[in-house]
Amino acid sequence: MLKKILLVLVAVTACAALVFAAGGALDGKTFEGDSGEKGKTEVHKDTLIFADGKFRSTGCDQYGFTPAAYTTKTEGDTTWFESTSTSEKEGTNVWKGWVKGTHAKQRWCGRKPARRTWSTGSKDP
Repeated sequence: MLKKILLVLVAVTACAALVFAAGGALDGKTFEGDSGEKGKTEVHKDTLIFADGKFRSTGCDQYGFTPAAYTTKTEGDTTWFESTSTSEKEGTNVWKGWVKGTHAKQRWCGRKPARRTWSTGSKDP
């Protein structure tokens, strides 16, 4: 009976650890950088914020996009993330990117059918 109780406790602890990792591996991190449409020279300042298991791009606030849950996958010293946010006015944005140390880079599709990029100026991992 004691073995069963210990097995259940180990399983519950493992599940809790997985849920925490999936929901907030980048929480507390903020990145400032430039965003723009791929192939164009115009760029805008933007800040990416990871907090409370959610991702936010301040450059998209004006379009009604709100913070949305994000998922992560870590490979070596690089953490890949993905998040999907919606706006009543503008539809859906899908963000995919990576964080490595103090650098981040992402690309997203949404609002308009164009690929946009965001970067702190670092090279791809």
